[in-house]
Amino acid sequence: MKFVAITACPTGIAHTYMAAESLEQTAKANGDTIVVETQGSAGSDPLSAEDIASADAVIFAADLAVQGRERFAGKPIVEAPVKAAINDAAGLFERAKAAAREPVTAAPATPELTSKVGANDKTGTRIRQWLMTGVSYLIPFVAAGGLLIALSFALGGYKIVDAPKVTEHFDAGSVAGWAALMFQIGSAAFDFLVPVLAGFIAFAMADRPAIAPGFVGGAIAVTVGAGFLGGLVAGLLAGGVVLALKRIQVPKAMRGIMPVVVYPLLGSIVVGVLMYVVVGKPIAAATSGLTNWLNSLSGVSALLLGALLGLMMAFDMGGPVNKAAYAFAVGGLTTGATASLQIMAAVMAAGMVPPLALALASTVRKKLFTEAERENGRAAWLLGASFITEGAIPFAAADPFRVIPSIMLGSAVTGSLSMAFGATLRAPHGGIFVLPLIGSPLLFVLALVAGTAVAAGSVILLKQARFRASERSAAVSGQPVSA
Repeated sequence: MKFVAITACPTGIAHTYMAAESLEQTAKANGDTIVVETQGSAGSDPLSAEDIASADAVIFAADLAVQGRERFAGKPIVEAPVKAAINDAAGLFERAKAAAREPVTAAPATPELTSKVGANDKTGTRIRQWLMTGVSYLIPFVAAGGLLIALSFALGGYKIVDAPKVTEHFDAGSVAGWAALMFQIGSAAFDFLVPVLAGFIAFAMADRPAIAPGFVGGAIAVTVGAGFLGGLVAGLLAGGVVLALKRIQVPKAMRGIMPVVVYPLLGSIVVGVLMYVVVGKPIAAATSGLTNWLNSLSGVSALLLGALLGLMMAFDMGGPVNKAAYAFAVGGLTTGATASLQIMAAVMAAGMVPPLALALASTVRKKLFTEAERENGRAAWLLGASFITEGAIPFAAADPFRVIPSIMLGSAVTGSLSMAFGATLRAPHGGIFVLPLIGSPLLFVLALVAGTAVAAGSVILLKQARFRASERSAAVSGQPVSA
C-alpha cells in the first residue's frame, strides 16, 4: 500500500525528523511505500498532488496543527502524537490500513487552534502544548541572538557589554568595534525572547487574536523585570482572556471586526493592567531574588544546582522539564556574569550525556540492544555531540525503567562536575562544535566524559541484570534467550 504522512513536533527539531525516519523504516520493512512531509523548524518540502492522490491513507504524527490540512480532503486520515510514530510506527500503519478499508464520508475539518489540543485532553496536556508552542517560536531568536553574543564575547571579551552604542560610535577598523556591533545585534534579538514566548503561548491557546495581548504582556514583563517567568504568566493570561472574550455572543454584524480589533484591544488592556498593577511586581521580586541567589552560589550549593539541572535535562529528553532548565540557563547569557555562563555550560554538557551514553552502551555491549537500537546508537553519537538530547528517546521508549534513571544519574554527574570545574559557555547551543567558546574546555570535556561513562555503565549493568535473569528463565524452560 502507499501512504503519505506529515510529522511535526512543537520545537520542530528532533522529534519531527525522528518520527519521519521511523515511519520510512517501518514502511520499508512492511513492503509498503510512504512519502513524509516534515513540518519542522527548517521548513518543509510539501507533498506533491500526485503523491497525495495516489495514497491509500494519510498519517498525521503531529503535536501541532497540520499546515495545509485541506489538501487531504476525501482521504482516510489517522492522527496520533509525534511520539507514537517513534515508539509504535507499526501500530500506526495498522490503523492506517484499517482506515483505508473504510469509506470516507466527509472531508476533515480544519482545526481552529495552532497547537494540537483535543476537546478531551487533560489540563496538563493542554498546558504542555501551549508552553511548548511558545518555546518552538522562541528557539530561532535564542540561536541567532545567543551565537552573536557568544561571538562578541570571543572577539571583545566580557567587557564588551559596557561598549558605547554603535549608533553613536562605531569603529569599522577595529575588532572591538565589530565585537560591540555583534553584541548589540544579539542583545536586540534577545530583547524579543520574552515577548515571543508570551505571544506564541497566547497564540497556541486562542489563535491569532491573542498574539497582540501576548506580545504586549511579554514586553511589560521585560519592562518590570519579571523575566521568563513573567513571560509565561503573561502568555497564559493573554490566551485565557481572549478565550473568555470569544465566548461572549455578539451581533452578527460585529463578528468580522472582533478578531481584528476588539479581541486584541480588550485583551491588551486587561493583560497590560494585570501585568503592570497586579502580578508583574511580585514576579519581578521573585526573579530578582532568584538571580541574586544564583550569583552568590559557590561550593556545595553550586554542585547541587548543577546536579539538579542535569536531572532536569535528562528527565524527559527535550520535553517541558528539559526546556525549563534550558530557558533558565539562556536567560542569563546577556549579563556575561560568570555564574550565568557556568550554568549554561552545565546545562549543555548535561543535555549531551543521554544520547552519547546510549551510543556508547549500544556499541560496547551490542547483545543487550536490538538491531534497531544499535542503528539508533550510531546516529546518537552525532545527536549527542550536537546537544540534541532527543537522540536518547528511542532507547527510553523501549526500556524506560532502566534507561531514564541511568541517564539522569549520568547527567547529574556531568552537571555537578561542570559547575565544580568552573567551565563557562557563551553560546546557547552547538554542543562540541562551539568548543572554542567554552571556558576551561578540557575540564568541560572531562565532565562530559565522566557523566557519559556513568550513564552508559548504569544502563549496561541494569540491562545485564535483566539479560541474566532471562538466561536463567530460559535455562529452566528450555527456550532460547532473546536480547
